[in-house]
Amino acid sequence: MNKKFWIKKIIGFALLGIAIAALLGYVVMSLWNHVLVAVLNVSVISFWQALGILLLSKILFGGFKGGCSCHRGGWKKEMQEKWHGMSAEEREKIKQEWRNRCGVWKKTDTE
Repeated sequence: MNKKFWIKKIIGFALLGIAIAALLGYVVMSLWNHVLVAVLNVSVISFWQALGILLLSKILFGGFKGGCSCHRGGWKKEMQEKWHGMSAEEREKIKQEWRNRCGVWKKTDTE
């Protein structure tokens, strides 16, 4: 593949990212201004403030994690391999530990 193809692809992804960010900013601004202003009596916000709120929520709640394999099933596959490598006694021990841990949440007959 030639160099022009990759340049077009990078520019296309950059424009797509900017368009998605603008759309999300507009959605946040619209929801804030139409719902929260009426319900909670807060101030109206601008588009740039909405983008700031969106970025702040990403930092506080989502983080900026890199290539985490947990989204692609890597964690599950790793645990399956570990489980299959255990002996029957080790598996039963882990099952019993989890029964003890999760048994607190089970309903009892007295409730």
